[in-house]
Amino acid sequence: MTFMLLASEMVTFCLLVSPLPYTIRKKVFRFLSESPIVAKLAYGLKITFIFVTVLFVDALQRMWRVTAEADMARNSGAPMHDARAETNFAARKFYAQRNTYLTGFTLFLSLVLTRSFYIILDLIHTQEEYAKLKQETTKTSKTTIAADDQTKQIADLKKKLAASEAKTRDYDILKKQAAQNAAEYDRLATEYNSKTGSISDKRKD
Repeated sequence: MTFMLLASEMVTFCLLVSPLPYTIRKKVFRFLSESPIVAKLAYGLKITFIFVTVLFVDALQRMWRVTAEADMARNSGAPMHDARAETNFAARKFYAQRNTYLTGFTLFLSLVLTRSFYIILDLIHTQEEYAKLKQETTKTSKTTIAADDQTKQIADLKKKLAASEAKTRDYDILKKQAAQNAAEYDRLATEYNSKTGSISDKRKD
């Protein structure tokens, strides 16, 4: 059971780190993070890993016990003449070490898988936020460019309006000066005619 769990973890880890396209990876991780079925399976796996932890502690204790027995036999100086006893002791030591390494690596790989899953999920969320921010920045840039164009157009219109107003003022000034000159001419002509006693013909003048 522990070996099958370890093999499934290795396959899952290979799938996690495989270079999948962004769209497929996004759909897969969204399904894994939001599916209620996957949540139930994850709950069952947590219970399974609790049992694996118990097996790891038991295997570790057995390995320590076998190692202690080997040290005691070595320190006592009493050699084992029975081949069956030596084989039994070697088998116990091998099984204890195998179970320790197997369960320990299973627990370690489960932690690696969990951490890798959440890191990739955070990366996907970050990429989504970056894409949204990029779109908003593009829209803002377009709006800013349009606003700048409108500002330039308004400034040009203001300049043209100021030039038109200046021309209008100059025309009014010239018109007033012409009216004043005409009035002064009429006054002088009338005064001249009154002194000379002749009638001024403006058309001839």
